[in-house]
Order: sequence, then structure tokens, then C-alpha cells
Amino acid sequence: MRETNRHVLVAGAGPAGMMAAGTAASRGCRVTLLDPGGCGGRKLALTGKGRCNLTNDSAVEVCLAHIPRNPRFLYSALSAFPPAAVMAFFETLGVPLQTERGRRVFPVSGRAGDVVAALTDWLTGLGVFVRAGRVTGILHSGGAVCGAETAAGAVACDALVVATGGLSYPKTGSTGDGYRLAVSVGHTVRPPMPSLVPLLSPAPYCGAMAGLSLRHVALTAYDNEGQKRYTGFGEMLFTHTGVSGPLVLSASAHLEGRAAGGRLSIDLKPALSEEALDRRLLRDFEAYANRDFQNALGDLLHKKMIPVIIELSGIRPEKKVHSVSRAERAALLALCKDFPVPVSGPASIDAAVVTAGGVDVRALKPATMESRVCAGLYFAGEVIDVDAYTGGFNLQIAWSTGRAAGCGAAGNKEF
Repeated sequence: MRETNRHVLVAGAGPAGMMAAGTAASRGCRVTLLDPGGCGGRKLALTGKGRCNLTNDSAVEVCLAHIPRNPRFLYSALSAFPPAAVMAFFETLGVPLQTERGRRVFPVSGRAGDVVAALTDWLTGLGVFVRAGRVTGILHSGGAVCGAETAAGAVACDALVVATGGLSYPKTGSTGDGYRLAVSVGHTVRPPMPSLVPLLSPAPYCGAMAGLSLRHVALTAYDNEGQKRYTGFGEMLFTHTGVSGPLVLSASAHLEGRAAGGRLSIDLKPALSEEALDRRLLRDFEAYANRDFQNALGDLLHKKMIPVIIELSGIRPEKKVHSVSRAERAALLALCKDFPVPVSGPASIDAAVVTAGGVDVRALKPATMESRVCAGLYFAGEVIDVDAYTGGFNLQIAWSTGRAAGCGAAGNKEF
């Protein structure tokens, strides 16, 4: 490790900030890591439902295909520190990994806390000074950073890495500080909005089915102009205010601010064509010919969904199955293949997994994340206008941009 007198200040101890701090310290810099909570990895500990989906075991081009906003900007950073390198890095830190469905990568232990602990030990071993505090202003002279304002006073530094996150998970310290800091020195910030977020629906039947999880369904999302924006296969669930789950979170990212007034279509039986499903319905109807319609759907649908389907179908619940007409059966089939969920908008950004929007990438250098506006100023992670779909891609962005910013802040481009 080449020792220098260079002082690097990192604002924000999330995944990008921790990676930037450790990278700069490993290159001989004196590093101070400021975080409002005085510790690192609070948001990281919550990811993947506490299991930490820390990357996706995919090639760089696959990662880029899962990043809807400004993917090409990330090409350099992802190429320098791709998923394979991230996995090797954590294995070196003593965190055994396993790859699961969708090539999602998790610690074998299933505990996000193990990832946080490994990073914390790594920073400690490198001599990174972690302290409680928040950067409230950027000090600059002659177009270059010379320090930062904090609640405890001014701190001189040779480079400042802003990795304060977006607006998601505000209780972990992500309160938009980075946006304000960027604007203060002349950066443009794309309006932040929730992404990977539950969707709200005015349909009362969503609340009636709250807690119902649907598996192996297909979901298609249409924006408020009726344009198809997303189709996926997997899991989702109904909530008291609408819908959530992996499929819905992915759909929300594709809607890109056009969710309000849009709609979702759920294919409850995607493995069956309409013809095959109709044959299935005929078999069920023959088996339960003398039952009331409301008592003949248990083999087809979850019990929570049956009253809703009956109401939407317009078929009287007490009607005998043998009296159900072909047109009525067609209406039931249509609901199973195209169950409608109107969308009134995304849930609040507090409920989002990640924030879309942020510091405009056109004013950043792709290889190092350095500002083109103010020398010695770097940005990493969610504060930048890049975000990805579910599957570990957002944390991959954090690791790659944090690594790039740490290298740049250390005064070199060697990754």
C-alpha cells in the first residue's frame, strides 16, 4: 500500500460509501468516513429482506440491460469492477457466497449482517476513521474541493466523495443531502422519484385480498397512455393499498413516472393457453355441475380471490354450475387470463427500494465518477441518476461506482 498525505472525506456509509472509503484507504490515503449514524451499512443490512442480494452473477452487458437509466455511463465502472470481481472481493473478506434463482448472489449464511461486518472489519483494518456527522456544505477554491462543512465545523480534505444515497429508506440517513450538495456547486439533479416501489390501486378488491401472494403468474404493466411497458413472470402480492412483490417492483421501474392512471394485467394461469384453460374450466364444471358457482372454484383459485372473481364476472354466486352459459364461462376465462388492477400511482418514496433520478451523469467522468464542475468532488451510488431492476443490480452499481470514486479520489485510475 502506497502511503500518501492525501486526505479523502467520504460522506455516507452505505455500500457505495464504504467501498469508496476502503478503496481510497487501500491506496494509501488517509480516509474519514462520515455518516449520520456514526456506523456503516445500515441500509445494506436491510437489503434482500435481510439476506443481502449483493450482486447478480452476470456479464457486464447483462447488467447494463437491467439498468433503464443511463446504462452506458456505467460501462467503464462496471467493466473495471464487474460482478465476478465483486464476488471474489467478498469471498476474500471471508463471506462465502451462493447463487440462487435469477443468478442472484447472497451470502451462504443468509445474513446481510455478515456482509456489513466484513466491510466494517475491512475498513477498520485499513485505518478508515468512521465518525458520526453529516456534510452540510462543500468548500471549494479555484474550481476544486478544499474541504467540507459539517455540524462540527469545517474539515479540510483533498477529495470529497458524496455517497449519501437517494431518498429511499430515509430512516437510514438517506434524506437527499447529496442532491443539495451537488446543486450547491452547480450540478443539475434530475428530479428524484420512487423506483422498485409498491403500486397503489383504487380498486377495493386489492384490500379485500390483502396478504394474498400469487406465484407463477404473469404481470403486464401499461402506463397512463396505454403503452405496454413491462411483462414479467414470477411472484406478487396484494396489499391494503394496492399491490407489491417482486413483479410489481420491477414493473414500477419500467413505468418511469407514468404509473398514475395506468393499469396492470395479471395472467393467473400463464402456463395454459386460452383454449387449454377453457378445457380445464369445462372439466371443473362437469365435476361440480350441481354445485353453486361460488362453491365450484376452489380447485382453480385461492379462496381469497373467489369472491372477487365472482363479482367481476357478473355471474350470480348461487347459480348452479350446469346453468352457467358459454358467455359467462368466457367472462370467467377472460378474468383468469387478464385480471385487471387499475393503478393510481406509486407508493411514497419512503416505501421505495431505490430512488430514480439524481445527479446528472453528463457532468461526471465515467471512469472515476469525478465532477466535471468541481475538481476533487466525486459521486457514487444511488445519488447518481442511475438505477436498476431487482436482482442485485442496484448493489452492483453501488460497488462499481464506489470503487471507481475511491480510485479517483486517491489520485489514480488503477482499479
